[in-house]
Amino acid sequence: MTGTDHAVLVLRLAAPLQSWGGPSQYNRRETRPRPTKSGILGLLAAAEGRSREASLTDLVDLRLGIRVDQPGTLLRDYHTYSDYRGLPLLSAKTNTKGQQTRTTPAKHTGVTQRFYLQDAVFVAALRGPKALVQSLDEAVRNPHYPLSLGRRSCPPTGPVGLGLHADAPLEKALTDVPWQAGAHRRRQARTTTVALEATIEDPAGDQLTIDVPDTYDLRTGTRFGRRAVRHLWVTVPTGRASDATDTETAGQPDHDPFALLGW
Repeated sequence: MTGTDHAVLVLRLAAPLQSWGGPSQYNRRETRPRPTKSGILGLLAAAEGRSREASLTDLVDLRLGIRVDQPGTLLRDYHTYSDYRGLPLLSAKTNTKGQQTRTTPAKHTGVTQRFYLQDAVFVAALRGPKALVQSLDEAVRNPHYPLSLGRRSCPPTGPVGLGLHADAPLEKALTDVPWQAGAHRRRQARTTTVALEATIEDPAGDQLTIDVPDTYDLRTGTRFGRRAVRHLWVTVPTGRASDATDTETAGQPDHDPFALLGW
């Protein structure tokens, strides 16, 4: 259902690197192939200047839709760490007081694997109460804290906010927003439209994803709840005046790859 008391906030999530962590921990930090609700709500909370201990109840109730404008590629980063004081790293063992002990023999450098999406572009649409969505739009345009896409080391490229839309189903909002892929990707378009993968939060959805945070408080840690989603494809214009496939190949001989083999 739609109504005048609701609105849709649209965000453009683009950066050289993004990382939308899932349940991975410790020495292997993975990324999901598209932004998570936890990551996007964290971005909004930072924009508003909320503390890590602040309630997320109002943000959690927002419905989220994600459109993949440019999927990007996976990057694995070889990452090392050490104690800045020159002390041996902590081991997995604990003493009788429950405190972690230092490694024996001493180990001063550890290795982690961290995964990122490089050169990816997403459109996120969040539907919720109009007053809340309007305040989030203002916060994204004038953020209290620097915004990042999943990790602090991943600042966005260009403005994040694409403005407010009148209340409508998330599918319509994701269809109405122009294609946000990079210029190099748009130049490669051969047709007037492009089909883009999308995911919409829907109680009747046929899949569950575990990415709804209860808090960002570091003392207690975050526990993730489930939400139902459904997958679909939306079609948006590429900006080309006409299909290039037929006009650019007119009059050219058919390509025969087997001719090179004499077949």
